[in-house]
Amino acid sequence: MRLAWASDVHLNFLHNGSDIYTYIDSIRAQADALVITGDIDESTRICETLGFFDTLFDKPVYFVLGNHDFYYGSIKDVRRMVSRFAYSSRNLHYLSNTPTIELSKTTALLGHDGWADGRLGDLEGSDVILNDFSLIEELNCWKRDSWQFKLDKVKLRLALEKFGDEAAKYLALVLYPAVNKYKHVIVATHIPPFREAAWHEGKPSDDNFLPYFACKAIGDVLLAVALENPKCQITVLCGHTHSGGEVDITPNLKVITAPSQYGKPLVHHIFTI
Repeated sequence: MRLAWASDVHLNFLHNGSDIYTYIDSIRAQADALVITGDIDESTRICETLGFFDTLFDKPVYFVLGNHDFYYGSIKDVRRMVSRFAYSSRNLHYLSNTPTIELSKTTALLGHDGWADGRLGDLEGSDVILNDFSLIEELNCWKRDSWQFKLDKVKLRLALEKFGDEAAKYLALVLYPAVNKYKHVIVATHIPPFREAAWHEGKPSDDNFLPYFACKAIGDVLLAVALENPKCQITVLCGHTHSGGEVDITPNLKVITAPSQYGKPLVHHIFTI
């Protein structure tokens, strides 16, 4: 089978509906299945856009959500809404609550949205302000300081760590059985799980951006599983930073980060399974 991979497609930036149809149709011509590693649209249109993939691609679509997919909503509510929509569809598989997918007798696919957990880089000293902090309910961590509002870094850290740990716990639960059964496991997630994979403008992110560009909790799980199971090849597909790159964390653990540009969705790779 041919498995296409796309990430950070941001289809809300394609204002012409026919452009969305053309993009999806182009993938359909190349692949038998599709995996999307997040940032598909925004919460107000995410189900509509997933519906386009369900009907127009009309083949299995495996996906996780990215931070942009929760804009103008809450993480909890959007995940519930998307889970219900995918469950009622013909072709959509939301990996954050889907059992491991067997792509072949030797290859499996699993995944989770993930979240940057603030544990890498300098969260306290970072001056980065993301739209996430205003547009996602659980990350709206502002406090009044005299006459102005500032980010409440204590509250923000707790929120980031909570979502990072949640993703890591889920992946550990599904990953350990998978590596014992399959020779190759593909892990789909939105956030790069290692400093080395959080590419930004052609090089790994600095400590200013890294708290919001990587998930150490997921990285710790992946590294532990890879070291304990050297005969299983683990390939991690992620995006988020909009800069592309590849890194071998161990001989059997590779992370590929997809590049992206608003308004120009891509197919990053076609895997032959």
